[in-house]
Amino acid sequence: MNDVPQADLPPVDVSAFDVKQLLQLIPHRYPFMLLDRMVDVRYGHSATGIKNVTMNEPFFQGHFPGHPVMPGVLIIESMAQTAAALVISGLGPKAGSPIVYFMSIENAKFRKPVTPGDQLRLELVKDRKRGNVWRFNGTARVDGVVVAEASITAMIMDEV
Repeated sequence: MNDVPQADLPPVDVSAFDVKQLLQLIPHRYPFMLLDRMVDVRYGHSATGIKNVTMNEPFFQGHFPGHPVMPGVLIIESMAQTAAALVISGLGPKAGSPIVYFMSIENAKFRKPVTPGDQLRLELVKDRKRGNVWRFNGTARVDGVVVAEASITAMIMDEV
């Protein structure tokens, strides 16, 4: 992940969360649930989200007709959902049902278009945590090629 040598990574805590488990962790629902699976979960450190991009995604109707491209903001949102699920999964059941809110997006870069049939691998690594504020570095890849990257900061709030 993000070119961190494997020897420097903590052990995997959970090999995978399927979509049913993700729906228990984060409040997003269709059509805004942009995560199908999460793998290689290392609590408090990193995880990889999986988003299978299909032609029946509602945003492809207008982005762009005849030339479907996944909007960059939704790639970033997929990263944020991965980070939120990672944070909440590591808090444990005593945390209740907290909500994770975006605070900032920095250094977002989009390298290649993401189209139907692609599988996004969203690699998120914690950069730092201060109180209830977390910062992550994210890299989105398709077939091992970087398609987007960004640093995102979010705040965890008690459920409303």
